Amino acid sequence: MTQTDPVLAVEDLKVTFQTHDGAVEAVRGVSLTVKAGECLGVVGESGSGKSQTFMTIMGLLAGNGAASGSARLDGQELIGLKPSELNRLRGSKMTMIFQDPLTALTPHVKIGEQIAEPLRLHLGLSHKAARAKALDWLKRVRIPEAERRMEQYPHELSGGMRQRVMIAGAMACDPRLLIADEPTTALDVTVQAEILDLMAELLRETGAAMVLITHDMGVIARLADRVCVMKDGAYVEAGPVGEVFASPKTDYTRDLLEAIPRLDRDDRGGRPTIDPAPADGPVVVEGKDVKVWFDIHKGMFGRKVPLRAVDGVSFHVRQGETLGVVGESGSGKSTLARAALNLLPPGGGELGGTVTVLGRDITHADRETLRAARKDLQIVFQDPLASLDPRMTVGDSIAEPLQVFSPGLNRREREAAAAAMMDRCGLSPTLINRYPHELSGGQNQRVGIARAMILEPKLVICDEAVSALDVTIRAQIIDLLIHLQKELGMAMLFISHDLAVVREISHRVLVLYMGRVMELASREQLYENPTHPYTRALLSAAPIPDPTIERSRVRVKLTGEPPSPLDPSAGLRFLPSRLSTDVGAAVYVPRLMEVAPGHLVSEFDPA
Repeated sequence: MTQTDPVLAVEDLKVTFQTHDGAVEAVRGVSLTVKAGECLGVVGESGSGKSQTFMTIMGLLAGNGAASGSARLDGQELIGLKPSELNRLRGSKMTMIFQDPLTALTPHVKIGEQIAEPLRLHLGLSHKAARAKALDWLKRVRIPEAERRMEQYPHELSGGMRQRVMIAGAMACDPRLLIADEPTTALDVTVQAEILDLMAELLRETGAAMVLITHDMGVIARLADRVCVMKDGAYVEAGPVGEVFASPKTDYTRDLLEAIPRLDRDDRGGRPTIDPAPADGPVVVEGKDVKVWFDIHKGMFGRKVPLRAVDGVSFHVRQGETLGVVGESGSGKSTLARAALNLLPPGGGELGGTVTVLGRDITHADRETLRAARKDLQIVFQDPLASLDPRMTVGDSIAEPLQVFSPGLNRREREAAAAAMMDRCGLSPTLINRYPHELSGGQNQRVGIARAMILEPKLVICDEAVSALDVTIRAQIIDLLIHLQKELGMAMLFISHDLAVVREISHRVLVLYMGRVMELASREQLYENPTHPYTRALLSAAPIPDPTIERSRVRVKLTGEPPSPLDPSAGLRFLPSRLSTDVGAAVYVPRLMEVAPGHLVSEFDPA
């Protein structure tokens, strides 16, 4: 082997699965090469075959699958290799980082042992030497207090920490090939940025070849040298990342790039845009000093400690307006949504403050008053399959709210109303007797939206309603929500961790951190003049799908690990000057200051 020879060379790889419905061709004649020190990006939507290609290369093909063609690692053929010989390569010469580290890591084995075991097995290191190298790699992936983390279990670490552990374990044996399958999909935007920076640094240091599998073109723009675009089991376009982004040669690649929301421009390529919100429109929902605290037991016999999931949030949404709510995991976004609908389970949290809908206080309302208000309140969840009854047809699911709030309608009238709403939501009425498992993810999300819109509500809450969808389907759902808002005049609370999506659909944006408001402003104010350091960090961490722009950006980084939400002073991360040395002193509450008309910013210490 010479230095110019590829680490991985794949030629005419085909993968076929035998199913009850006949043979399914998951991969159809894929060919590619990856050289040492190079990052090859593989993009495509769900079902395109991108993950299956590399699962096959790793020898992780399901029992009903068959592979043909060639895949060579440093000249050694992998297709048809005996399991014993594959085991010598996997974990040493080629390794894989999976999308969900919590399921990929062994839950009952300590972190240090999970990294040290392959070192003993593949490199023949002693127990002491393997432990030392495992500790060194935990430090290299910048895990704080690495010695203590060695003795912890996966569930004791945050999602970002677990992903760092996965990277350390994958890199510890100095592999020639690293396959990263959606390594940042489940991570918050700032953690994603840190992981991508870390992977790029390790790639430069070790000279390993990397394959990055993702549906996120922004991630590709940040990290990849070359990119392959996959559709229906085959590559439709490949080339240097700059060329593919600047001048895509196929309609499919062009559609992928045009469907991606961008932070750096408002152009939506002719797709619908939001209408200006009426400044004097009636207020549909208003929250004043909303608080949701949960009692958490510290230790097996410990005292109860309040977790301040939402800690004094005030907001309002007018008719025809969309308020975007952004923040990372644990910031209180979804809890705020449930508080706005008074959907907290009995005993599931102490609700304080007031929420009024169309002037009616629903926070302290009795059951009948709340039931009457439900007609005007609807929610669209992240996973439509989890929120739709699998035993009910699509038509019955959509029409079910009519049984409660329009009891005078007969079955035929309800079916007609459901069919009409399906048509408005871009679903063919011929699907009315199908079941959720017979539809695609995008179709099921449209069913969830149709069900929410059937009563023509005054307020719709979208809780990460597009985060699980492919990029083109996501664009279609955003267009649908904009269209329905124009048609029905509803108010929307749009919750997402994707700041580019929020920019497309929101009139104003609320930024949450540790249950408190960091910034509240119009879309233009927030994206053009972000003031709070947390907002600036979120915006700078969100990738832009343009390699030239993305690789020249200066990122605002938050130092240190996020504080515990059980710490009452956690919200003072950006105002440490107000931290008191007296453990018994009351925790200072940062004030919201108006820096411009309608632009509120929480107090923070200058850098």
